[in-house]
Amino acid sequence: MSDRVSPVRLFAAGVVGLALLAPLGIALAGLSGIGHRWVDILAQFTGPALAAAIVGLAAAALVRVRGLIVAAAGVCVLTLAAGWSQWAPPRGKAEAGSPGFTLYSANLYVRNIDVAAMAASIAAADADVVVLVEVGNAPRAAIDRILVGYPYRVVTGRLDRPDGPALSLIASRRPLRDIELRIPVLHVVGAVAETPLGPVTIAGVHFTRPWPYQVQWEQIRQAEGLSNWAASVEGPVIAAGDFNSVAGARIGKIIRIDGGLIPAPGWPGTWPSPLPAFAGMTIDQVYRSPELAVVDRRLGRPTGSDHRPVITRFVRAAPAG
Repeated sequence: MSDRVSPVRLFAAGVVGLALLAPLGIALAGLSGIGHRWVDILAQFTGPALAAAIVGLAAAALVRVRGLIVAAAGVCVLTLAAGWSQWAPPRGKAEAGSPGFTLYSANLYVRNIDVAAMAASIAAADADVVVLVEVGNAPRAAIDRILVGYPYRVVTGRLDRPDGPALSLIASRRPLRDIELRIPVLHVVGAVAETPLGPVTIAGVHFTRPWPYQVQWEQIRQAEGLSNWAASVEGPVIAAGDFNSVAGARIGKIIRIDGGLIPAPGWPGTWPSPLPAFAGMTIDQVYRSPELAVVDRRLGRPTGSDHRPVITRFVRAAPAG
């Protein structure tokens, strides 16, 4: 590799270097641990930032400027480190011989009318329990078609949204007990599901959008309410749905620290669905209590929504020690 750089390559290197500043800033925001709203909103974008950093590394290799290649590789490493807590959290140690059950969770998007895609996605997942948020008018009218084989259902009251009314629900192949879960300012549905592991308490949640799209304290209040509830429940707990925040940012930290819940692996990403999943943001999450271990997490078939569904397989966690 020559030490002399032509003007064209030097210009290209400058463009690539400037482009790398965006993923670098996002990586530093994610690594900082700062919960300020300006920093937190940047920390949401670690998934797209890693994809951009990898593209930047490839561009640097094409330009063939040694210093730029090293810098781009460093940005990739920093971005990977920033997202690691959300992409590869502890799964828990599975208890030997434990039975398991599968949970399907999805934001259907309130204006989505592709009922056939919803029904096909749920059928293909073949889950034991289904959690759906943002259930609009079209799926509500065809709910028996969408939830074939799930006779047990708990449904919230209607939530009137600017883009239309929506429901949240939990459905199961086995009996459910409605726990009438009420958390201030949070749209949530709760039930105790009978599973091969025994009773599991499940919350289907839909957080508001983060600041600056909504009041900056709203998500924090919702996370605190969910955490207080989760900490008060005895036995296995799952909270699943659209958190409108990644697990590694401030909302995820509140849920982990105050609620004692652990996120399932968050890669590949769930939103927005037009992006490749590897570059997406995992705002559709599944949290578990330590009594459960995750043995599989994958994305489901498209539903016509701008969110991808998540399929998570749980078993009983081995006793500590």
